[in-house]
Amino acid sequence: MKLLLDESLPRRLRNHLLGHDVETVQECGWAGTTNGKLLSLAESDYEAFLTADQNLQYQQNLTDFAIAVLVLFARSTRLQDLEPLITLSPKCLTRGSTWRGTSNCALTTACKRRRKGN
Repeated sequence: MKLLLDESLPRRLRNHLLGHDVETVQECGWAGTTNGKLLSLAESDYEAFLTADQNLQYQQNLTDFAIAVLVLFARSTRLQDLEPLITLSPKCLTRGSTWRGTSNCALTTACKRRRKGN
């Protein structure tokens, strides 16, 4: 699965996403791009966008984008705090879905599927 890591996440997180093709916003040359523009750029080439930006869901109508958006809620954006959240379920990596992950919830039950236009 092709994943895009937001600037808000440590680049080393990619090493824990085994079996996925992971690129960072910085590697794509999109550092500093606003969220709406970033999601528009990413939706054609990536299946999921991973971020720690907890305000993203309030700033953008995520159902407008044909990409899964995974917001990782952890104590911090340090790798050790994010590691428990990265066992990614295929249910949560469906284009147009969103997932709010916390260390206290199972990925398969926390996934909410949203489709463009719904």
